Amino acid sequence: MSVLDILVKYQSAFADGLATTFHLSLIVWAAGLLLGTVLGTFGARWKTAVGIPSRLLSFSLSGVPILVFLFWLHYPLQAMLGVVIDPFVTAAVTLSVINIFAVADVIRAVLADFPAQYIVAAQVCGMTHAQIVRHIQLPIVARQTVPVLLMIQVNMLQATLFASLISVNEIFRVAQQINSQIYKPVEIYTALGVLFLCICLPMNGLALWLKSRYTRDFSER
Repeated sequence: MSVLDILVKYQSAFADGLATTFHLSLIVWAAGLLLGTVLGTFGARWKTAVGIPSRLLSFSLSGVPILVFLFWLHYPLQAMLGVVIDPFVTAAVTLSVINIFAVADVIRAVLADFPAQYIVAAQVCGMTHAQIVRHIQLPIVARQTVPVLLMIQVNMLQATLFASLISVNEIFRVAQQINSQIYKPVEIYTALGVLFLCICLPMNGLALWLKSRYTRDFSER
């Protein structure tokens, strides 16, 4: 049975797995981009009260593998609290937390390095604070952050594979279930790789194009 045969024969199962994967990804993306942007903005504005604690938490999380963090939230923490939470919810919370701090780091760094002379020049020209934010800061910050944020979201999409290890029926778990029936690991995981290539390569390509086209180096030379 070839890769194409497997994709055709089990297309409904793969479609269900992809639907779960995208559902999980959308939650993680939305939480990360919205809350991460807010946290990063506050961190840049209030460095002591928000920025430093946020960076410390982000640094601590970066030292813990995603799988370990996921397992800790799914097993020991729930046992300590005496609760049983749906694995899908646990995976969404775990990946969202990681995404929030990753996005916050990017936003905070770009805002902290924003050229002050641009704002001064706008003030000299008589622009209001709202006009400065809308016409100067937002466009420049967007150009600096969008490519990086897009690549982070691709990484989050790929990280959803870990959810299969706590019984979330996403695409990787579906592939495992199919493999248990026909035992064609090379073909099945090749098919899985093809699916992710079709999804992730365009996103990575767009991120690289945006980075080369719009991102500027504001460092003094």
